[in-house]
Amino acid sequence: MQQAVKTQAGERRLGLAELLDWLVEDKVIDAGTAAQLRKERRYYRGALHPLAIIAEQKWKKAGAPLTLDALTEWLAKRVGLEYLHIDPLKIDFAAVTEVMSSAYATRFRVLPVSITAKEAVIATAEPFVREWEPELARMIRREIRRVIANPLDLERYQVEFYNLAKSIKGASKTAGGGSGLSNFEQLVELGKSNKQLDADDAHVVRVVDWLWQYAFEQRASDIHIEPRREQGIVRFRIDGVLHQVYQIPAAVLAAMTSRIKILARMDVVEKRRPQDGRIKTRTPDAGDIELRISTLPTAFGEKIVMRIFDPEVLVRDFRELGFSDEDQRRWHEMTDRPNGIVLVTGPTGSGKTTTLYSTLKSLATPEVNVCTIEDPIEMLEPAFNQMQVQPQIDLGFAEGVRALMRQDPDIIMVGEIRDLETAEMAVQSALTGHLVLSTLHTNDAPSAVSRLLELGVPSYLLNATLNGVMAQRLVRTLCPHCKQKVEFNRAEDHASWDALVAPWKSNRPAHVYKPVGCLDCRMTGYMGRVGIYETLLFSSEIKSLVSQKAEIAALREQAFKDGMKPLRISGAMKVGAGLTTVDEVLKVAPPVRDLADR
Repeated sequence: MQQAVKTQAGERRLGLAELLDWLVEDKVIDAGTAAQLRKERRYYRGALHPLAIIAEQKWKKAGAPLTLDALTEWLAKRVGLEYLHIDPLKIDFAAVTEVMSSAYATRFRVLPVSITAKEAVIATAEPFVREWEPELARMIRREIRRVIANPLDLERYQVEFYNLAKSIKGASKTAGGGSGLSNFEQLVELGKSNKQLDADDAHVVRVVDWLWQYAFEQRASDIHIEPRREQGIVRFRIDGVLHQVYQIPAAVLAAMTSRIKILARMDVVEKRRPQDGRIKTRTPDAGDIELRISTLPTAFGEKIVMRIFDPEVLVRDFRELGFSDEDQRRWHEMTDRPNGIVLVTGPTGSGKTTTLYSTLKSLATPEVNVCTIEDPIEMLEPAFNQMQVQPQIDLGFAEGVRALMRQDPDIIMVGEIRDLETAEMAVQSALTGHLVLSTLHTNDAPSAVSRLLELGVPSYLLNATLNGVMAQRLVRTLCPHCKQKVEFNRAEDHASWDALVAPWKSNRPAHVYKPVGCLDCRMTGYMGRVGIYETLLFSSEIKSLVSQKAEIAALREQAFKDGMKPLRISGAMKVGAGLTTVDEVLKVAPPVRDLADR
C-alpha cells in the first residue's frame, strides 16, 4: 500500500480517475462501476473534491453505504495517514485559527485542528499537496502532523472557524477588551449602571446565532453559559451529559448575555436577581424551536441556562417515549377515566413534562377543555389553555387551580403539587368531576402516596380521587449504528445483572449490546434517550392499606402483587431488548427495596 503511494509521489491534487483505480484495486468497487463513472465525469467539472463525487453515487460495499466519511477513512489508510473526523466540540477554534490565516487555509485547502507547544495538527483532503508544510513549520516553529479529513467538512469549518474567531475578536474590541466581573463585590453594584455591552453589535449577533444553530445540530437539550474570572465557558447537555464546547473572553460573554436577555424581553440592566424569559426561533430547516431562558447572578457575572424545546420532541408517540404494551395499558387505564388524579413522579430532567404533554395532546380533542397551570410554561401548545404561575402577584398553583375551576375545564394539568393547599385543590377538582394530571418529586411510585399523606391529605380523600401514579427515569439508548453484540457470560456481567434485578428472579440474557462509538453518536456509543416506567394502579387492596395507614413497604409489596414492575426491571427489559446497558439503568433507577426474595 505504501509502495503505491511512493510511485504516485509529487505535488498534485487527487484526481477522480486515480481514486477510482485505487478503489477497484482495493476491491471496494468493481471495474464496471468505476468505468461507468469515468464516462460521466465530464458532468463533475469544478471545485468538487473527487471523494465527494464518488460519495454522491451512493454505492455500497457489503451492504454498507460508501458515505463520504467512509471513503475519507479509506483514503487515509490508502495513503498511510491518520484519519480525523472534525468534531467542533473538541477543537479550540480560537487557538487553531492563530496558526494560519483564513486565506492561507483556503489556498491550500487545509485546516488547523490542534496546536501544542511541540506540534500543529493540520487536516487536509489532499495528501500529495505538501508545499505549504515546510513554510508553515518555519513560521510557527513547530512540527507539522498531517491528518486526512472529510473534504466537505474542511470547506465548512474553514468558513465557520475563521468567521467565529473574527466575530469574537471584533466583539472583544467593541466591548472594550477588558475582563469580566471579577468578584462578588462588583456584582452587587451592577444594578446602578445603565451601560449595555453592545448587545446589538454585529459580531455578538453572529456569535449568538452560531451558538444556537450548533446546539440544534448537536441535539443539545440545554445550553449553559457560565462566567469565570478571566473567561466564560459554554457547555451543551447532550443525552443528559454536559460537554464543554468553548471558552469565550469574559467581555464577549457579557455582551452575549445582554443580547440573549434583550431577545428574551428581560431587564438587561438588572443583574442582581434571577430572571426568566423565553425566545422562539427557527432552525435552518425552518423548524420552530422554543428556548426557555433562566439567568442566575454568580460571583463572576450572570450565568445563563437555555433549555431547548422542540415541539416534535416534546409531544411524541407513547411508543417513542419507551412505553411497553403493558405500560401503555396501565397508563391509559388511569388517564382514560373522566375524573380523578394521575401523578407522574421523578427527579428533574426525567421526562415528566414530555409524558404529560404527550398525554394531554392525545386527550385534547375539540370536545374537551384542557387547562394547565405551570411554572413556567414549558412549551406553548395551541390545543391547551395555559397559565403561568406568577408569585409576585400571589398567583400560585393553588390560586391557579381555583381560577381554572371557574373556566369550565374537563382536564386540568397542575405543574407540580408542592404543598397541602395545592394538593387540596387538586383533590377538590377531582371530586367535582375533573381529570387532574400533575407531578410530584419522589423516588418511586409508592412513595408518592406516602408523600401526599405526609402533606396532610386525608386517606379517605386520597382513596376517592387518586387513579394511580407513574414513576419514570430516562436512560441513554445505544447508538444503532455502532452498538456491538457481546456474550453475557463473564462473572462481572452476571454480578451487574444480579445487582440490577435483585431481589427479583429474572433470567440473565444470553447476549447484550455494548457501546462502541462512531461518527453518528460523536464517539459516545449512545444516541438519544428512552424512558423506563413504574406504574402503580390504585386498586382496592392499595386503598385498604392507605385506610390503615400502612407502611410504604406494605404499599410497595401490594403494588408488585398487582402487577407493577419496578424501574430497574423496566430497565432490565430495555437491556434485554438491546436498547441500553446495565450500567445506564443502575445509574438512574433506585434499588428495589423492602421485598422478600421473589
